[in-house]
Amino acid sequence: MTVLDEAALAEGGYGGIVGVGQGSTRPPRLVRLEYAPAGASRSVSLVGKGITFDTGGISLKPAPGMEDMTSDMAGAATVLGATVAAARLGLDVKVTTFLALAENMPGGGAQRPGDVVTMRDGTTVEVLNTDAEGRMVMADALVDAVAAEPDLVMDVATLTGAAVVALGKRTGGVMGTETGRSAVVAAAERAGEPFWPSPFPQERAPTSPVASRTCATSASVPAGRSRRASSSGSSWARPSGPTWTSPAPPSPAHRWATWAREPPG
Repeated sequence: MTVLDEAALAEGGYGGIVGVGQGSTRPPRLVRLEYAPAGASRSVSLVGKGITFDTGGISLKPAPGMEDMTSDMAGAATVLGATVAAARLGLDVKVTTFLALAENMPGGGAQRPGDVVTMRDGTTVEVLNTDAEGRMVMADALVDAVAAEPDLVMDVATLTGAAVVALGKRTGGVMGTETGRSAVVAAAERAGEPFWPSPFPQERAPTSPVASRTCATSASVPAGRSRRASSSGSSWARPSGPTWTSPAPPSPAHRWATWAREPPG
């Protein structure tokens, strides 16, 4: 296990993670875990969003429901659980896992709408809404996840509002490259979980006069995830959907373990 603190993150150019966490007295971290059995037949990189509390930052969230924002680390918890499960089950899969951890607070040092951030891969992003913090921390971690050149890259985050509106509280959605999306949907079917392949149109990301792209409430930075995965030869998938609804929602950890134990034919 490797843990990058705020100094190492700044030195390494992880501008997304540093920017999101700079308003908090609890500095951000990027945790890297690896389960690497000898002679593994396949490899996967898992990335989890770990916002330990999300106020929205300067773009402050409404007060109702904010008490649930400790749950914004559910993506990181999920991929951590999946990694531990792989080790305990002795799966024949190399797993490299990244936990992007930060607290999104409106402190005196917080990033502001209009700030321009340089990401891990050198891309510049104009922040238009600080409550779009998940895609910022995930984009940095995904650069490292893709650099590992796995067969599959899967990221898990509580970026779920639109998916819940579209599919309800019992069915999850998954977007990504065609091979990655198909693999996750097939694993969900074998696990007995309701999941639906979501469209991923190749729309042009919103432009900025001062940066490579913008980060607002639209999916501008996540749109770049597929391009990174595709350019490396890796499949990529991002499950999305309900995370703290009742009854219990679909479980990305269960689905991933099914994929790892029973490769699609």
